Formats: sequence, structure tokens, C-alpha cells
Amino acid sequence: MFEDIPVDVSPMYEGERIRAANMFVELAGPKSIGAELVQVKQDVKNGKVNVIGPNLSEMKEGEIYPFGIFIEIMGDKLEKELEGVIERRTHELCNYIKGFMHLNQRDQIWCRVSKEAKDAGFELEHLGKALSILFKEEFPIIEAISITLYTDKKEVEAFIEKTTQKYEERDARARELSDEDVDVFYGCVMCQSFAPTHTCIVTPDRTALCGAINWFDCRAAAKMDPDGPIFEIEKGKVLDEIKGEYANVNAVMADKSQGTVDRVYLHSVFGYPHTSCGCFEAVAFYIPELDGVGIVDRDFKGETPLGIPFSAMAGQCSGGKQVEGFAGLSLEYMRSPKFLQADNGYERIIWLPKAIKDSLIDFIPEDLADKIPTEEDANSIKEIRKFLREKNHPIIERLKETKKTIKEIDPVEDETSKDMETIPEIEVGEVPIAQVAYAPELTIPSTSGGVKIIFKNAKIYAEKLIIKRK
Repeated sequence: MFEDIPVDVSPMYEGERIRAANMFVELAGPKSIGAELVQVKQDVKNGKVNVIGPNLSEMKEGEIYPFGIFIEIMGDKLEKELEGVIERRTHELCNYIKGFMHLNQRDQIWCRVSKEAKDAGFELEHLGKALSILFKEEFPIIEAISITLYTDKKEVEAFIEKTTQKYEERDARARELSDEDVDVFYGCVMCQSFAPTHTCIVTPDRTALCGAINWFDCRAAAKMDPDGPIFEIEKGKVLDEIKGEYANVNAVMADKSQGTVDRVYLHSVFGYPHTSCGCFEAVAFYIPELDGVGIVDRDFKGETPLGIPFSAMAGQCSGGKQVEGFAGLSLEYMRSPKFLQADNGYERIIWLPKAIKDSLIDFIPEDLADKIPTEEDANSIKEIRKFLREKNHPIIERLKETKKTIKEIDPVEDETSKDMETIPEIEVGEVPIAQVAYAPELTIPSTSGGVKIIFKNAKIYAEKLIIKRK
């Protein structure tokens, strides 16, 4: 079946990571542009593979090139609503090819070709041929398939314009439905080769973290392939409508994560936030100094107000981990009326990149639109606080109420906090791998008199932190 392809093709290679040291070239990714699209057509020449732009043999080792994957399919039983479902499987099937790595989705794809694959004679035609065979094996309803691969920059740019329009058409259709209108949610475990404890819960109001699969896509996928990675979840008993906690969802999370995760809130970054895979489009992160939430997407190249870029933040919460204060999400979810509703939605958002804000301006409440700063307005905690005060952001009133409550509960602690404000920040020269706590103020009280320890603006790094009452 794959005799003409110079590298092995098998599910055993799914999850293979190609590191920089073993990379021949990178295609698309954060330092370039790229996209993928599947379309149902009426006239498709089966098995046709076309490469527009330089092939692998014409590329320079270590370079980064734009990349587009356009898949046209034909079949009597194929419907337009299946396009997004089949398109998302590009991620899985590309990774069956030894020496080829595919990450993310839509216009966020990130691919690499290994030196070993290049030395074996692997070309982009081989990628197209392997995908043609794999797609027809995976989806018997595909009667004919044609694949075009773009590496020419102008061609990729034109292709991305086309894909953006198609993505928006799909997303707009899904916005017509809400969670209350259905009895069934869906789970997706497509990313478990990279995130073993992650199950993505997809509802009408909550698009998959990758942004590529909505509730309609899941319904079509589950009908077409009942034994596939996307499956039904009866909505069942609602435990908390605002937080988005459901008994059946918890049961599925516990089962699919092998007991690692047994509770999840669909609409909050606190308590039991949804697990994060690695294909998410953005990350919501808690800013404790201001008791607000920031958002950063994969395309943002600078540092967040926490002092780290998207990549470092994604590393903290990806892989199927459930980390309170962090949650991967899709940009489409930010258009949902249930967006982080347990955390007060946009009233709790105090920073996000300008590109995201501009793309969501019609979905941000009008009275908040000019009150949420971007990287052009503020970058540090101090600058954000100043901006929020000047614009009278709702979070300022929240902070006043919190401070008032602290003073009523413990006047001594409130005065101590004021005194601590003059202490300079201590810089740490060498930082271990993971930051496990960052608190504006963490108080460890004494249980029987003695010493009260207050960490002011503390960053704590440790492999494990255990605090016990003696």
C-alpha cells in the first residue's frame, strides 16, 4: 500500500516529536504562515497530488517555509458539514508518517520534516500520496481524493485568505445553538497521543480547544464513525449551570484520564478548569495581583504580563494537565455568551493582545471594549493597574471590595500588607523548570500564636510544595 513511500507509515509513529536538532526543515508554524482545508467537491481526480512551490529536495536545511494543505474529496455520501471533521483528522494522519510531525490545526499548523526522512528520499509528493491512502482507509465514504501542497509564499497567502472565509462560515453556523438546546455533548480524544489525560468537551457554547471542531462537527463525526475519537456524552444531571459542571462529563473525564481528572468546570479557570491539550489557540491565565484574567494566543510573540511568552505558558498547562488559574481555549469560545461566565466573563478580562481584541470587538460588551488594555496600552502589572483605574474597569471595584473584606476580617494583616509594599522585588538568577505558585500575597497563619509568615509578590519554584499543620 505504501511501497512507493520511502519512510514507514503506521499509527505507531503518532506522537513522534521532531526536535530542532533532528529537523531538516520546518513548515508553517509560529515563525511562518500556513493553513489546511478540506472541501467536498463534485469533480475530483482521484490520487492527484500537486506541489506548488519548492519541494523538500529544493529546500535548505534548517530553514522555515510557508505551507498549505488543500484536500479535495468526492463521494455520494459526503456532506459539507463533514468537511471540518475530516479536516481535523489531518493532524492524526500526518503523524502516522515517520519523520513528519504535524501540530495544531486550521491556520495554526506547525509541521517539521526530520533529517532521517529527507535522507531516505522523502518528498512532499510522498506526504500527499500517504494522506490520500490514509484518508480513504479512514473514511470509506471518500470515493476520490486530490491533494495540493503549497510552499510558495504568495500561493500560501492566497490560500489562507480562502481558508479564513471557510472557517468563519463554519463557526457562524455553530453560534445559532446553545447548550440548553441539546441533550448531548461530545468528547474528543484526538489529542491523547500528545496529551494522554486530556479529553476535550465540546458543547454548542464551547468549541473544542483547537478551534477546529464545533458541536455540529462532532455530531457528524460521531454518526459517521461511532468508534472514532469523537463520541457522545449524555448531558445528564447539571451540577452547576454557571460553572458548567455536569455529572456525566465528570464521569467521562475520570474514565478517559484514568482517574487523573474527575471534575471539570467548562466555564471557569478556577477550581477545576478544563484540561489543556497543546493544540489550543489561546490560554486564559490568572493575574493574582489584580484578581483578573488575561488572554494570550499562539500568534502573540511578546511576553505576557506574567513575564513569560505564550510558549512557556503553554508548557505549564498543556499535556492534559489541569492547572488552576490556567485554561487553554479556542478563540471561537471567546465569542460565546457563556465565555468564562463563572468568572464574570469579559468583566474579569484585564489584558489581551490587540489582534485578538480587534477580531472579537463585536462580541466584547460595548461598555467594556475601551477598558481592556492590550500590549499597546500596558504590559507590566503596574501599567495595567494604572490603565484599569483610568478607564474605571469593573475589576477596580472588585479589588476595593476585596480589600475592604480583608480589612474587616483582619485589620492587622491589612496594615502589614501596606508596610510590605516598600520592600523591593528580589530577582532570582537561576530558575528551575516549573513555577508552581505565584501569589500577590500568601499568608501562612500560626495556629497557636507565634509567627505569621507573609509572602509578598512571591514567585515560588519547586518540584513539589507541601504545607502541613503540625
